[in-house]
Amino acid sequence: MKLRKLFTSAVVAAAVVSAIGMTSSVEAGKIQDIQAAGVLKIGTTMDYVPMSYVDSKGELKGHDVELGKILAKSLGVKPEFVKTTWSTLAADTQEGKFDVAISGISRNFKRQADMDLSKGYLRYNGRTILCRKADAKKFTSWEKIDQPGVRIMNNPGGGNDRFATANVKKAQRIIHTPNNEIPEMVATGKADIMITEVVEALHYINADKRLAAPLVNTPFTGRNDFGILTKKGDLDFMRYLDFFIEACELDGTLKKLEAEL
Repeated sequence: MKLRKLFTSAVVAAAVVSAIGMTSSVEAGKIQDIQAAGVLKIGTTMDYVPMSYVDSKGELKGHDVELGKILAKSLGVKPEFVKTTWSTLAADTQEGKFDVAISGISRNFKRQADMDLSKGYLRYNGRTILCRKADAKKFTSWEKIDQPGVRIMNNPGGGNDRFATANVKKAQRIIHTPNNEIPEMVATGKADIMITEVVEALHYINADKRLAAPLVNTPFTGRNDFGILTKKGDLDFMRYLDFFIEACELDGTLKKLEAEL
């Protein structure tokens, strides 16, 4: 992703320090620890296209990878990406395996109760499906999807898994990880349906002409947004993350990132 004219780390860091009054803090907190280490550890699943994924050249790419780099720059440190999974995301966050997690993480009450979530930085339009283009006219409602003989695949541990667990009653459930292998498995007939989100579905139907998302304009769940996840307990750090999101919105960074999805 080519991002130019983004805010500088010095400007943002100075503004945040002024805004939350950290200059008079006697006891070091999360921000000071990160800056002393010179590294921001960022947890990410690396399997969620177009948010965080490894490309064919083995390079880590995606909207949230770029956002993580910008966040590290605002703190005056280097980014270090730490692999996590949807199944272990909460435990890894709470155990402090990384400073923040940025990986298309939906903001919900459960996560907010157990951990801390920033303000939303990207809105998505709910959960939907991927299927083979040849089957698009067959899967026009959830009632037609949730039928015996239909193989529904999702990755474990995240919102897609929770949706499938709550709603699949008749169809066959197949759990598969990593997440970014599932579209190819649907395209080649190893599964019939992938439970996904609108932003991911739109990426894959544009990238792979074998796939379709017939319900992309009528998702099963309402709109939500993604936030930066961190361990609960440091109010100054949460203020910084919220201020960072606001700064990215005001200077156009979020629009530039979204335009490249």
